[in-house]
Amino acid sequence: MLLRKAIPVGMAVLLALGITAGPALASTPTGPTTSLPAPTGHRPAGTVRLHLVDPTRVDPTSPTNGVREIMVQVWYPATDAHDFPSTPYMTPLAATNFLTVSHSTPPGTTLPPTTGHVGAPVDRRHGQHPVVLYSPGGGNDGAVDTDLVEDLVSHGYVVVTMDDTNESPEVEFPGGRLVVGTFQPDTPDKSLEAQQIRAADARFVLDELTMLNHGGNPDAEHTRLPAGLAGSLDLSRVGMFGWSLGGAASAQAMHDDPRITAAINMDGTFWGPLAQQGVRRPFLLLTGSEHTEQNDPTLGAFLAASTGPKLHLALANSQHASFTDFEELVPELASALGLSPGDVAAIVGTIDPKTAVTDERVYIRAFFDKYLRNHDNHLLDGPSPRFPDIQFQP
Repeated sequence: MLLRKAIPVGMAVLLALGITAGPALASTPTGPTTSLPAPTGHRPAGTVRLHLVDPTRVDPTSPTNGVREIMVQVWYPATDAHDFPSTPYMTPLAATNFLTVSHSTPPGTTLPPTTGHVGAPVDRRHGQHPVVLYSPGGGNDGAVDTDLVEDLVSHGYVVVTMDDTNESPEVEFPGGRLVVGTFQPDTPDKSLEAQQIRAADARFVLDELTMLNHGGNPDAEHTRLPAGLAGSLDLSRVGMFGWSLGGAASAQAMHDDPRITAAINMDGTFWGPLAQQGVRRPFLLLTGSEHTEQNDPTLGAFLAASTGPKLHLALANSQHASFTDFEELVPELASALGLSPGDVAAIVGTIDPKTAVTDERVYIRAFFDKYLRNHDNHLLDGPSPRFPDIQFQP
């Protein structure tokens, strides 16, 4: 079986290349800068971070066996957004740890700006918004697919990104508490455990969103919620997607929770019984060019067992990290990191980064539009000459 690496891709690659952490802090303005492609829709984004605590679950990944608590960030279509502060790519303590410890970037590197604005009012002019949950790769942060999240929001979706406490390299909680990951899903058993924990997190988050939508405040610190957020979520139209382990968790969550209508797995292996159980509702498997049913038998087994609408697409000339912001960030930082073209290709493939991001955005949105909005642009019917790098798999 092909093991989709469940440790931070950036850290794993940089350590393999002999690159170690520099001493500079995240606030140093003298290093290389990074950016993400602009969203393709017209709706500005608002954000709010929520601290959610589930008193009914003991967290098996917690060193102290505490109750399960997670941080989520809700991205939503907003109005008057530019009157509100910009949303940072990561919170300050998490960003510093990300840059100087877990991902070992060059001194002074700055994380990319986002298009979000903290606390902006929700745009209610077009009615309620479909909701999509996002789960990152094993040992990665919830921000690692911001380029895809922002694009969905710009087209009218609410997207909720979830950090995985004790597994993500860094999760910042209110009050300046930073939880550094100690649980690594680096074996099949641990990956299965993480897949199931994340699926339970997704169910819990949907419960909390239901309460929020009815006017409650699920945040543990009762942070002020953006104006118009209550009642703006259409929880009859819920999807989920994720990268690597997060993609498998998306399938597990949909398997376990009938509220999730459609799900996408971006380049992840399916762990445990799920591979033979499949799912009954619409599912998209989007893989890199080197991740095939031949070298990962869980892919074919899962698709064969799934009885709902299903589709397997492959992105040509891509690698595992091509489905994350690393697709743009690694080439931007290559010179500062001393990476050769071959090193870059080993991380994100030889596909043009803009092409990769465009293709992912277009097909992810087409899938959710079809199954959450009943809007079919027929892009999923077969190969398109407009997107030749998307290959339909038998």
